Amino acid sequence: MLASDLKSLSAAFLLMSLFALALHASAQSSSSTSITGTITDQSGAVIPSATVEVRNPVSGFSRSVVTDAGGKFVVPNVPFNPYHVAVSAVGFGPYAQDVDVRSTVPVNLNVTLKVGASAESITVESNGGDLIENTPTFHTDVDRGLFDKLPLESQSSSLSSLVTLSSPGIAADSNGLFHGMGDHAENSFMVDGQPITDQQSKVFSNQIPLDSIASMEVIAGAPPAEFGEKTSVVINATTRSGQGLTTPNGSVTTSYGSFGTSTIGFNLGYGGEKWGNFISANGLNTGRFLDPPEFTVIHAKGNEENIFDRVDYKVSSADSIQLNLGFTRSWFQNPNSFDNVLHTGQTDFSGNPLRPTDQRSQIRTFNIAPSWTRVLSSNAVFTVGGFVRHDQYNYYPSPNLFDDLSPIQQESVAQDRTLTNAGLRTTLSYVKGAHNIKLGATYQQTLLNENDSLGIVDAGLLPSLTNANGNPCFVSGVALASPCTDLLPFDLTRGGGLFIFRGHTDVKQLALYAQDQITKGNWSFNLGLRGDFYNGLTTHNEPEPRLGVAYNIKRTNTVLRLSYARVLETPFNENLIVASLGCDSPVLNPLLGCASSASTPLSPGWRNEFHAGLQQAFGKYLVFSGEYIWKYTHNAYDFSILGNTPIFFPIAWERSKIPGFAGRVSVPNLHGFSALMVFSSVSARFFLPQVSGAGATPLASAGVFRIDHDEKFNQTTHVQYQPWKNAPWLGFNWRYDSGLVAGAVPFATDATTPVDLTGLSADQQMQAGLFCGNVFPTLSSPLTSCVPSRFGSTRVAIPAPGTEDDDHNPPRIAPRHLFDIAVGDDNIFRGDQYKWSLRFTAINVTNKVALYNFLSTFSGTHFITPRSYSIELGFHF
Repeated sequence: MLASDLKSLSAAFLLMSLFALALHASAQSSSSTSITGTITDQSGAVIPSATVEVRNPVSGFSRSVVTDAGGKFVVPNVPFNPYHVAVSAVGFGPYAQDVDVRSTVPVNLNVTLKVGASAESITVESNGGDLIENTPTFHTDVDRGLFDKLPLESQSSSLSSLVTLSSPGIAADSNGLFHGMGDHAENSFMVDGQPITDQQSKVFSNQIPLDSIASMEVIAGAPPAEFGEKTSVVINATTRSGQGLTTPNGSVTTSYGSFGTSTIGFNLGYGGEKWGNFISANGLNTGRFLDPPEFTVIHAKGNEENIFDRVDYKVSSADSIQLNLGFTRSWFQNPNSFDNVLHTGQTDFSGNPLRPTDQRSQIRTFNIAPSWTRVLSSNAVFTVGGFVRHDQYNYYPSPNLFDDLSPIQQESVAQDRTLTNAGLRTTLSYVKGAHNIKLGATYQQTLLNENDSLGIVDAGLLPSLTNANGNPCFVSGVALASPCTDLLPFDLTRGGGLFIFRGHTDVKQLALYAQDQITKGNWSFNLGLRGDFYNGLTTHNEPEPRLGVAYNIKRTNTVLRLSYARVLETPFNENLIVASLGCDSPVLNPLLGCASSASTPLSPGWRNEFHAGLQQAFGKYLVFSGEYIWKYTHNAYDFSILGNTPIFFPIAWERSKIPGFAGRVSVPNLHGFSALMVFSSVSARFFLPQVSGAGATPLASAGVFRIDHDEKFNQTTHVQYQPWKNAPWLGFNWRYDSGLVAGAVPFATDATTPVDLTGLSADQQMQAGLFCGNVFPTLSSPLTSCVPSRFGSTRVAIPAPGTEDDDHNPPRIAPRHLFDIAVGDDNIFRGDQYKWSLRFTAINVTNKVALYNFLSTFSGTHFITPRSYSIELGFHF
């Protein structure tokens, strides 16, 4: 561990040194730029105190600045998007222009205003043309104007909650996890140009705080060449900057709500023409940190503290630097089920009754990301940056290891796992005429350390196995053999000790890309080529062409688009070593379900995906964007789990086919009313056999099944209303999920054979809402069997007798409708410089009892959030 920490610190020092040497434009990240210019009258005299407003009616982005004494203005940190720019000044007629921001090259506007009544009001695309984007890439733009008023279900993973509710193609799962376009976690975050492709679920890592984000673009279409690895959904986030805020601007908030949930937050932005600093810090303490396996919350306390800081400095007229810093710590209990609490009739090694399971986790994350940007000319910008991101995950078993025993956990496990991702990135952007060219390279190394200890706590585990000769372990008169002899020293019920697993590897990756967005008349083309070079436990190189075309039918405000992408998918890094090499261990081999004693290293997969869609504006107040998607993947990734332990490890199936559609309907602000609806339907068909990762059986027979991120339909409708600027506001969400594919649910094979229910404990039967006629299980009286005509469930959709099919008709979580409300006032005392805000949020207002999943091979069983309330008070300056 010391060596690992020293390597991490050395890498951080190296990158900081490179950053310092690079110090030899206004604040901007790799996903934003600035809009600058000068306002003059018809004689050429500058106009001070003119107001320049930049807005996007679909994303909700709106910024307003005033020209200085020289008539100049700067709007910094503008994300890539089309914008409507309006200029006004006393004594002059108004001016308006549409600007398309697609590069880090700053946009320069020189505007001439006409005097007084002789001025003509210039309007651009007033019939709704400014609502559509002529781009081949299907995506969703989200600005703080939306997510400041969106009721979010999860405060401990608010960024994931925001993506789930505001973006099409997202299936919601527990603990801040979401499935993007039919894949498990093939999602990546790009934060100010820094790639983050490791999982951001709160059981793996800590997320960047939501109040540090200015806006984000969520790409569900064919990714341009600059994006790689995990591209089912790409969240391209731009953080907040303090540059240009000559008066300190910030807020202090605190809230309290259900489950004893309390929060406190602080953010401050301050700067000048050449510098800026934005910092946010917040903390959370709650009695429901993770989604538990019971609707009743048991043993689910947790807390989180994080801090984010962005520093911008303009060294010269051509050079600017940016430094992002972040640290987050989370500590939480692993929620218990009633099986974990009661341990009915079970005792430890000494014969003492078992106590409730008491497992806990801690995750610490830090991030350092410096970058330098140089404006080479009015057409070209060069950026170089470095980054170091470090996650340390600690899992602590119950103090009495035997208390970890449950119907789905036969081992007690402890883990100390670290992931350090360090790298350098560089881009060159060039804009000239119809071309928007971007060249780039990213080199990164990911250092992985896995330190696990394991002991068997179920006295029946070894007797349930057979030895190499096919005889059960511990049969009288039969000599023990492998695996009985291998496991016996680590069977705590028989006086054994702990097995220790240590693993280390260094994954090296290089990505090179070139892309050009060409705009010619009504046509828009994306042409790109990416090359990924992966060197981990296996090696793989892949050329990846990216093609896209869009056509704007201006007369009808319609954009038609087609695109194709070839993508190299890299294996998940979380527990990659034990998944790839664990079968070599005679101890782990039987526990991981290995088919042989050979290692099963995960190799990169590759995908071909095709997209076809359209965007349509209806007048000025409604826009629709939709896409049909078809993805075909070799080496399709998912996750498996060792019992019910935190050893989640990646696996790969031979291939997958994922067709689906996704769409978004937006109503921009109309007299204070705005609305959006996002929806999707995705089929996730995975094909046997499992080809890598622990448990792989490459020679197994073929077959096809729906994996547990397949969902027939989901939608979120968000309505927001604020009648005037300083009035109270209302936000309302309606979320519908048709249900993910469920785990091992009993079903009737025909209309006459009774359904055997003994494979589930009484608690598991209650979690699934099973019943037999009017008889429901209790903790002391489980169901044992039921005739098919009387068998059913209130929480799982079970196929009718004789109709279950793993591909066409698998068991699913029952459909659910959820409703959330937020109401607030951003200025309750109508102050000018100082403002007080008050907000009330209600989640799951109907108190719907429903599941996210049931006995998922990845994460087990989890319930959605019960009805909960919170109230927040804020002071803003």
